[in-house]
Amino acid sequence: MSYSLSCTDLFFAWPDGDVLFDGLTFVAGPVRSGLVGRNGAGKSTLLRLIAGRLTPQRGTIRVSGELGYLPQDLTLDTSLRVDQALGIEAVRRAITAIESGDASEENFAVIGDDWDVDERAEALLGKLGLGAIGLDRSVGELSGGETILLGLAAELLRRPDVLLLDEPTNNLDLRARRHLYDAVDQFRGALVIVSHDRELLDRVDQIGDLRKGEVTWYGGNLTAYEEAVAIEQEAAERMVRAAEADVRKQKRDLVEARMKMDQRRARGQRAFEQGGIPKIIAGGLKRSAQVSAGKHLGMQSERLDSAQEALADAEDKVHDDETIRVDLPQTAVPAGRVVLRLVEHELRTGARVDLEIRGPERIALTGPNGAGKTTLLQSIVDGSLPAVPFRYLPQRLDLLRDSLSIVDNLALLAPGRENQERRSRLARFLFRGRAADQLVSTLSGGERFRATLAALLLAEPPPQLLMLDEPTNNLDLSSVAQLKDALASYSGALVIASHDVPFLREIGITRWVELTPETLTDIEPL
Repeated sequence: MSYSLSCTDLFFAWPDGDVLFDGLTFVAGPVRSGLVGRNGAGKSTLLRLIAGRLTPQRGTIRVSGELGYLPQDLTLDTSLRVDQALGIEAVRRAITAIESGDASEENFAVIGDDWDVDERAEALLGKLGLGAIGLDRSVGELSGGETILLGLAAELLRRPDVLLLDEPTNNLDLRARRHLYDAVDQFRGALVIVSHDRELLDRVDQIGDLRKGEVTWYGGNLTAYEEAVAIEQEAAERMVRAAEADVRKQKRDLVEARMKMDQRRARGQRAFEQGGIPKIIAGGLKRSAQVSAGKHLGMQSERLDSAQEALADAEDKVHDDETIRVDLPQTAVPAGRVVLRLVEHELRTGARVDLEIRGPERIALTGPNGAGKTTLLQSIVDGSLPAVPFRYLPQRLDLLRDSLSIVDNLALLAPGRENQERRSRLARFLFRGRAADQLVSTLSGGERFRATLAALLLAEPPPQLLMLDEPTNNLDLSSVAQLKDALASYSGALVIASHDVPFLREIGITRWVELTPETLTDIEPL
């Protein structure tokens, strides 16, 4: 059977009247599909609608086969046992009862064909890297990443025909991500993945671009999608330039037509005043000229309107995914300068580590979840250990004051700059004009990240060491691209804790270190 899901004429609006989808129609077939789009485009909401967690005001959603759904904000009751979280407790209990002599019809009905449930569950947990947790262990003993994989295992045990995954690799370390990648590769059915994880999206068969309430499908993985969009955008920008030229031409033609009409009217008036044309004939000529001129002006106005409509259509095809362009020369660090030196620095586990950073090194801080990467960075910040001006971007974007505007927050970090200079610099981070006056509390996730990054990079004194903790978590692809743009202009030393290997490779990491509970060591590039 060919499993699929479809949405037809879908309409959904939030209680405040904000319309998210109006007439959304698409089909996702029995392939691996990636769904991308800006934060706020409605990707997660669309999955929730398909999964039945939300109800559309109009339209139909059809799913052929069994549906599985792993939400982004998965939470499991910590008091549950693993088998309860997997949804197999009742079957296991019935098997135990029958083996103990209670051969009731109810127990056989509960078991159905799942006599091998323990073996299937343990085999699946093993494939996901959870083979050691055991079915009778408490969920509360698991890490955040293990909980996400356990949620995926629960869905896969139900043998879904259609599976929805919403940002499944968020907060997973590299080892856990690779187990999830394997599960995605092996899934047979219709799979829809909302993600910004490049490595995951390069494993899908098609990409759906959710933009302005519509889904446009592109064959191939994320790399193929980006190549196709780049070609489309080049063509769209050429259309805009041609349409702009046509609008300018039609405006000139209209002005010239009006000038000619005025000149004819003036000549006719002079001829009449000089008595060269009888009054009755002059009146007829004047009326005829007015009709002819009116038709000509009307035709020119229609051409201008048509040209302006063509320009609007062409502009609508150009994506507004702008890039950050900023100069940060004061962040530069001489090659031999010591930026940070840790000697026998104590980790939370009690282990002691050494680390020296010189010049504009770009260091990737890797290691499994729970090893203490965040704690290490926080201890460096709290102890003011760097030898140069530094800034730290934590996972929680809580550095800016919600009650202040973006530009007022920057004023707190760069009080020595003139207000106009602050606004000029913020414009380079795409906060132009009134956008810089937005209250931080009103910003979207991507805007908040960009505002925080701008405030850190534009602060005084300019940071010569920048430490980022999982900066690409919860960022859409456009925001990740903007982060790469900003870091390309940064000339200081960089330490980034991240599991996003493609991102780390793209920003020019020069040194890779791995943190475990016991040690901090240099490793080969991932």
